[in-house]
Amino acid sequence: MAAIKELICSETDGTISFGDYTLTEKTKRSDFEHKGDVYKVKTYCDITKLEKNGIFVYESVPGTTVRNLHESDMMMEFEVEGNGNTQITVALENEKEYKTFIDGINAGTVKTNLGGKATLSVELGNGGTSKVRIVQA
Repeated sequence: MAAIKELICSETDGTISFGDYTLTEKTKRSDFEHKGDVYKVKTYCDITKLEKNGIFVYESVPGTTVRNLHESDMMMEFEVEGNGNTQITVALENEKEYKTFIDGINAGTVKTNLGGKATLSVELGNGGTSKVRIVQA
């Protein structure tokens, strides 16, 4: 999987892709419109962050490339590429429990805090990819 050259783009299936973990300097793109929402992405090797309409959606440490991010009221799914053990924080519904699946394998449950944030870890090899699916329990 290659990095997203524009830092963020709309996919033909209605999802978005964003991030570039290969960059050595922090780079950002603001005011990207997709389905009536405005996105902002900041990305480089150490961190990748995504906001929608000024509200937090996704963050990874170290940085990642995310493909086909799809979110709904009950779930979020995407493919992530990066290096090593990656901590991912996503925004979901406040104080709810979610089942997490990594590459189709049940990785347990996470509970969101008052702000709706949940954190999980994904082990990515050097440029490795994983499919992540987070579903409300």
